[in-house]
Amino acid sequence: MPKYNITEKRERSAVYRVLMSSEVKDDLQERINQKIIIEQKYRDKDYSAKQLADDLGTNVRYVSAVCAERFHTNYCGLVNAQRVNEAMSMLVDTRYLKFRIEDIGEKVGFSNRQSFYGAFFRFKNMTPRQYRQNYMDSHPELAKPKTIRNRSRKTA
Repeated sequence: MPKYNITEKRERSAVYRVLMSSEVKDDLQERINQKIIIEQKYRDKDYSAKQLADDLGTNVRYVSAVCAERFHTNYCGLVNAQRVNEAMSMLVDTRYLKFRIEDIGEKVGFSNRQSFYGAFFRFKNMTPRQYRQNYMDSHPELAKPKTIRNRSRKTA
């Protein structure tokens, strides 16, 4: 008698995914795009899948199903992808060069530095600081000119 009862894992599909028509999925996909991307709800660090479902008049399971099937990620992945994309733009925008990297992360909706750096690294395989530095290295005209101080001493 074997000690462990090991069986192969079976692929299971959630019933509600099968029951949703493609028209409903298309409609939800458009409405999720509208809320998350166009209305920029991803910038709100407290905007959850539950709030999105309430705004769309549906439930969280349907939102999760559409995110998985149409966006090929979960809700957090969808929101963080938008945040990282905007952060990438801001990191290299000359208007935001004086902003601290943590401030940019906060502006795009991350609640703290660790979550910003973690999400950024997952998407770009580098930190936001490295991303900005790589851009600055490839565009030297944007770098601040260093002032050279005259260090010669006057002798009396």
